[in-house]
Amino acid sequence: MKLLLTWVLHATALMALAHFYSGVEVTSFGSAMTAALVIGIFNLIVRPALVVLTLPVTFFTLGLFLFVINAVMFWAAAGLLEGFWVRSFGSALLGSLIYSAFGVVIDSALERLFPTELL
Repeated sequence: MKLLLTWVLHATALMALAHFYSGVEVTSFGSAMTAALVIGIFNLIVRPALVVLTLPVTFFTLGLFLFVINAVMFWAAAGLLEGFWVRSFGSALLGSLIYSAFGVVIDSALERLFPTELL
């Protein structure tokens, strides 16, 4: 239940992002659901490999390169999907930052609704 609610809320956040920021466009809620799923899969599978491969750059930039990796995941999802567009890499960078901020709020709210019990 929590996973499904998280998915729907992230898709809603993507729709809100597209509404408030002109650099990102989403044509429908179905496209937002698909985009949220693809971004989640990329962050689960591809992002850890990129973080390891770019560890020296990330170290020398004091972690700021992680923002670039997030933008690449966001931009790659837009490149693969119909109905989800990002105008440029700069738009992907700003869009991924805003989307991540929405994600932090969503995860914090869901943690209050569905607290995890420590054994």
